[in-house]
Amino acid sequence: MSLHHVELWVPDLERARADWGWLLDRLGWRPYQDWAAGVSWRCGATYLVLEQSPAQRPGGHDRMRPGLNHLAFQLPDADALDALVAEAPAHGWRLMFPDRHPYAGGPGHRAAYLENRDGFEAELVAPAEPLTGSGPNDRPEGER
Repeated sequence: MSLHHVELWVPDLERARADWGWLLDRLGWRPYQDWAAGVSWRCGATYLVLEQSPAQRPGGHDRMRPGLNHLAFQLPDADALDALVAEAPAHGWRLMFPDRHPYAGGPGHRAAYLENRDGFEAELVAPAEPLTGSGPNDRPEGER
């Protein structure tokens, strides 16, 4: 079984379309659906929907509240990660944890954590690098 789709309700569809559209296009996702209140992109059998629903409650997204914290995407290599990080600010994304980049997730976990203008986070993960140590703190943070 695989993930069928994820739907994000956004406060401004055009802003979200610009931010997410750039990122998803660079990640190899392709436009799938487009309607007045939403848009989606597909990768394989999975798709991501952005919708500006009239049923939304005010308050905006806060990844620190219960609910979606972030979406994580696998990249082919570290060069692809570095290229996306370099381009991201021009497309509505800022690098989170710049002082620990690209290992903010822990040793051996090469990733970029990006946040868009609406506070949504995308984690971009490069393939794991071999670890040199053997202690519990030598594993990526999520594996401890």
